[in-house]
Amino acid sequence: MVILVGTRTKKQQGDCSRGPWCVLTMVPAWLWLLCLYFPQAFPEAQPTELYVEVPENYGGNFPLYLTKLPLPHGEAEGKIVLSGNLGMAAKGPFAVDPESGFLLVTKALDREEQAEYQLQVTLETEDEHVLWGPQPMLVRVKDENDQVPHFSQAIYRIQLSQGTRPGIPFLFLEASDRDEPGTANSDLRFHILNQAPAKPFPDMFQLEPHLGALALSLKGSTSLNQALEGPYQLLVQVKDMGDQASGHQATATIHVSVVESTWVPLDPVHLAENLKVLYPHHIAQVHWSGGNVHYHLESQPPGPFDVDAEGKLYVTRELDREAQTEYLLQVRAQNTRGEDYTEPLELQVVVMDENDNVPVCPPRGPPISIPEFSPPGTKVTRLLAEDMDAPGSPNSHIVYQLLSPEPEEGTERSSFKLDSTSGSVTLGASPLHAGQNILLQVLAVDLGGAEGGFSSTCEVSVMITDINDHAPEFTTSQIGPISLPEDTEPGTLVATLVATDADLEPAFRLMDFAIEAGDMDGTFGLAWEPDSGHVQLQLLKNLSYEAAPSHKLLVVVRSVADLVGPGPGPGATATVTLLVERVMPPPKLDQESYEANVPVSTPAGSFLLTIQPSDPMSSPLR
Repeated sequence: MVILVGTRTKKQQGDCSRGPWCVLTMVPAWLWLLCLYFPQAFPEAQPTELYVEVPENYGGNFPLYLTKLPLPHGEAEGKIVLSGNLGMAAKGPFAVDPESGFLLVTKALDREEQAEYQLQVTLETEDEHVLWGPQPMLVRVKDENDQVPHFSQAIYRIQLSQGTRPGIPFLFLEASDRDEPGTANSDLRFHILNQAPAKPFPDMFQLEPHLGALALSLKGSTSLNQALEGPYQLLVQVKDMGDQASGHQATATIHVSVVESTWVPLDPVHLAENLKVLYPHHIAQVHWSGGNVHYHLESQPPGPFDVDAEGKLYVTRELDREAQTEYLLQVRAQNTRGEDYTEPLELQVVVMDENDNVPVCPPRGPPISIPEFSPPGTKVTRLLAEDMDAPGSPNSHIVYQLLSPEPEEGTERSSFKLDSTSGSVTLGASPLHAGQNILLQVLAVDLGGAEGGFSSTCEVSVMITDINDHAPEFTTSQIGPISLPEDTEPGTLVATLVATDADLEPAFRLMDFAIEAGDMDGTFGLAWEPDSGHVQLQLLKNLSYEAAPSHKLLVVVRSVADLVGPGPGPGATATVTLLVERVMPPPKLDQESYEANVPVSTPAGSFLLTIQPSDPMSSPLR
């Protein structure tokens, strides 16, 4: 595909049939499309803004030509349009010379009236079709020192308190200059021209030249108490052009009245905690007799306090003595820059206690062990309930009362006694027994037990522990007689003895057994398990009827742990009686067999034969 493109110069009007200036070009379709694309991809760059500066109050001839505009050549058929920054036609002292293309101003400009102008220039057809532009322009009016400084007041009146620190401004002069900010034309300096009266020193005051801050000089601070009763009158000047000698100036008068200091120490304030009043609640007053004062309050530790513009101090909510017992407030009298005129005043706020806390019992711990048979007066524990109210006051004075266990019915004897003041618990006269678990309940009451006090019930667990006060005893003290053949094999169980112990503690029931009498040669022995009350009497050696036809053994049982109290009684021994049975050996014969002839008619029971054993100890056999 091929597209024919016709081109011609701008001054040549008509179609291609009127002359050779018309050129037909055959180009590929893709190149034509590419040409259509590039103007969209790369739009024409916007013109750079022109900057023009015009002197303020220009005194020469008008119009004043400012700058030549970069209008395009060969666009004579268009018209030049000058407009404001919003596209509106420019209404003002600016115009464009159509012949020279210069931007011009038609009259003098006042920077204080308008500091800059935002303009734009376009070249347009009669039907307002833009041929060139817009070209943005910024016209800035260059400032000249044509404005006189002005004080905010012609006369200033201020009170100066005795005790004001030197160098701390008590008055800030305000002056303005309508010339351009940041330039020498509006750079102001302040000076004291005169002090009247000039007593006791002519330089009682100092004026910071850049900020207009009026303060006492060092001489003025030390001699302020000698100042006259009448006011000081200061003539002050403000001048522009900074530190240059030239410039415009203005003056003002300052009347300074020296007054007696009212910045006096404050007495401590006592405030009840949980005070039910309307908050904020007024508690104190400070006053700085000088002028231009701002009060600033600090609290250590931080607390709910505030100060207003009149120096009234307030507490803004209820206080809690248990959270904080007292506060130290510092009140500062400051100027508008937050500088202290003098030393701050201190106010001590003491929070008064009220009975708003319940006694708190100690946490219930593990049971307290008390051995059985402990004597009366033995210390069990001491209860120490805590009360967060003020220490040493009735609000935190706690007394104690034993609620349980109660004394035995019909008697005043009790197992425990309680000291109502100290909270000490001791054993009473009523006996306690091993294995008892007792829950003590004690009432803790503040206000010393007076009516209206708060109370809490404290609990203590007491466990009566066992002691080794029982000796083990055999269930049977006499065993036997027991018959044993003298050929009984060693290791044979002869008898089992049983012993018991009335103690509760397993360690106190451990027993030890021994044969204390009747067994000199160790024929017998005992065997038992450590935690058992059963002991076995065993034969350890062969018995001999001839050596000992009987044995009488004395067996004892003892507690492994040391006994408390009386020693073992009769039941701690047992007697075992043993009888040895004689065993006869069989007779010895001379021959293995014997023969005898017996007639058939021999009656039963007839004597047939006598055999004599070879052992002389044996009897004849028939």
